[in-house]
Amino acid sequence: MADRAAQEQETIGAEETADAEAAVGAPRRTMSPSGLVTATVAAVLTALFALQIPTVAGGTAVIVAMDWLPGLDVRLSFLIDGLSLLFALMISGIGVIVALYALVYMAHYDQRERFFLYLLLFMVSMLGLVLADNLITLFVFWELTTVSSFLLIGFTHEKPEARRNALQALLVTAAGGLALLAGLVLLGLAGGSFELSTLLAGGSLADHRLYSAILVLVLLGAFTKSAQVPFHFWLPNAMAAPTPVSAYLHSATMVKGGVYLLARLNPVLGGTDGWIWSLTIAGTVTAVWASIWAMRQTDLKLVLAYTTLMALGTLTLLLAGEEPVTVIAAVTFLIVHSLYKAGLFLVVGIIDHECGTRDRGALSGLRYAMPITMLIAAIAALSMAGFPPFLGFIGKELKYEGAIAMAAETPIVIVALVLASALMVAVAGIVALAPFFGKPVETPRRPHDPPFLMWVGPAALAVLGLSLGLMPGLIDGTLVQPAAIAVQGHPVEVKLALWHGVNVPLVLSLVTVALGVTFYRARHVIAGLLVRVDDALPITADRSYDRVLDGLKNLAAWQTHLLQSGLLRRYMATTMATIAAAIIATLVYGGVLVWPDTWAPVSFIEWTVAALIVVGALVAIRTHSILTAICALGVVGTGAALVFLLYGAVDVAMTQLLVETLVIVMISVALLRLPRFRGAAHPGRGGRMRDAVLSIALGAAVTATMLAVLDGSLDRRVTDFFEAESVASAFGRNVVNVILVDFRALDTLGEIAVVAIAGLGAYGMIKLRRRTERGANQEEREP
Repeated sequence: MADRAAQEQETIGAEETADAEAAVGAPRRTMSPSGLVTATVAAVLTALFALQIPTVAGGTAVIVAMDWLPGLDVRLSFLIDGLSLLFALMISGIGVIVALYALVYMAHYDQRERFFLYLLLFMVSMLGLVLADNLITLFVFWELTTVSSFLLIGFTHEKPEARRNALQALLVTAAGGLALLAGLVLLGLAGGSFELSTLLAGGSLADHRLYSAILVLVLLGAFTKSAQVPFHFWLPNAMAAPTPVSAYLHSATMVKGGVYLLARLNPVLGGTDGWIWSLTIAGTVTAVWASIWAMRQTDLKLVLAYTTLMALGTLTLLLAGEEPVTVIAAVTFLIVHSLYKAGLFLVVGIIDHECGTRDRGALSGLRYAMPITMLIAAIAALSMAGFPPFLGFIGKELKYEGAIAMAAETPIVIVALVLASALMVAVAGIVALAPFFGKPVETPRRPHDPPFLMWVGPAALAVLGLSLGLMPGLIDGTLVQPAAIAVQGHPVEVKLALWHGVNVPLVLSLVTVALGVTFYRARHVIAGLLVRVDDALPITADRSYDRVLDGLKNLAAWQTHLLQSGLLRRYMATTMATIAAAIIATLVYGGVLVWPDTWAPVSFIEWTVAALIVVGALVAIRTHSILTAICALGVVGTGAALVFLLYGAVDVAMTQLLVETLVIVMISVALLRLPRFRGAAHPGRGGRMRDAVLSIALGAAVTATMLAVLDGSLDRRVTDFFEAESVASAFGRNVVNVILVDFRALDTLGEIAVVAIAGLGAYGMIKLRRRTERGANQEEREP
């Protein structure tokens, strides 16, 4: 059976094509106001960031900050340095192109205004992520990108595949986000600050005792976001989104969030064996596997999706290196990939939009009908393949130079990069040559070049890749060098050039081209072989995800059936057993079980109150009368109030007494309408014994806890804080009231809300009963 992800994407492609066909006869709509706003905002942001290039290139970082939660050391602070500025320019610049493209592409979608709202939300979230200077601020925007990408991937929510794949992306990246949150908190504690600029200035934390935990948690967050093996499967499935989303989120921006995090934290976490080998292994496996699997796909969007995985693996691999050239290679390839991949995704969208299909087997000979599209695709693909004089050639040379510099891993890294790059040459031919050359074939729609707004964006990206290859000096000192300095943590000299003479990287480039041409000519054989391999695989990562999800659902169903039985007795028994076990385990594990050496004398009044509580409990247990049991429990509560009163807690005693009185009255009114207790209402001798064991265990656990608390010294830090700040900060002299109303205001608000909801529920039930009674009386009066 073929890979499920590939089958689903073929179905999605057919459905998207059907949508496009249905829209042909629809009346053309006016430009979307939301789309124009999104494009305008992106253009303004691009201009503002471009104005910061001279400042940042001059070595000055820009920090904008304001207090957010000062008590928790959380600031809404933003940092514009070389790395964040580079990402911000890519996000906002490509955002302009995607928004203009989508004005036409999404013109016939019913909810296009909502689409542009989601797109703008994602853009702002991504900008917040890369510009954040505070770790908590970074995490907030990190999760906002997860949520907004979920909305965009599942935009065509009427399709089951879109809903399923959007949920998959959400679960995988959000799970990594939870790990990242823990890692960022530990990082802030270990570094003594939650400000990234402070942490970066403090240098490496490799010797800190929390380093290993921080590294694992941060890598989990980064690898899930940037789809590294084994978390890679969600990215190809995310192609269920409309093509503008694929071009923006999953090539140029969101999927590079993990890469950004690795680059940003390199000065703090990099340079260790754990960092080097984790990134090297994950990056190598991802790059090679994804580039091979790209040859198996028939949907052109899926082909590009797997090449995106290859690029992300390459970037991760390069960030493992300690030499400056590896960082320079990573930064340069970051720019290269964003330009050609966004352009090619948009080209595939044009083909799908104008031809009605993006199946590579159903496309051929489009060069006469779509000459502009063919030219754009050729220029972008040549940069992707790494041919001179494109920027992609410079990026490929730097990749090989960086691989050579990674001395410990050189053999496997060089072989992996050559193989992956050669397969990229073949994929470039599949995307840019195969659909346009050969014998023309009939397509679902008569092909033609798209409107201006659809081709001008990808054309600009393609031409930019060519121009920067011819004039690399435009970016080496203005964008690449500042970003490399931010990643490396110290000054780096950058000089990009097309020609460096005959050297090892040039030889490797020639080998790459030769292998790529060979792979392209054998593409049908390779694809057929990979299909057979795919059919023979017993399990894939995507199917493993489905099995894990099914297992979780089955576990939840079993747990719900076990715990949510509908029996109040079982609910109480489960709750009390869990509390008792947790308390006892904590006391035993912590080694704080104590027995007092001396006992304070107990007065007659205290003995009397204790006897009152015991008698009330025994009566409640033994009686078969509901009213007697309620009153006996009230005696127990009153005894507890007397204990509070004896030890000076007058406020607590009054609260306890009022609550007990109110509960007795309310429960009496409610329970007196129930039938009288019978022997069958009790679970029998075995059930009574179980209840007795649970009660004794819980009582013993609470008693042991109290003894442990009394045996230790009292930590007065919190007490002293409330006493000192009660008047100064909250203007109140009753410390208990101030705590409830000011310092724990949200707790009090929650309690008030619970009481209010309970009151509304009781009111509704009373009104319902009165209405029912009136209805019954009316029926009796009718003849």
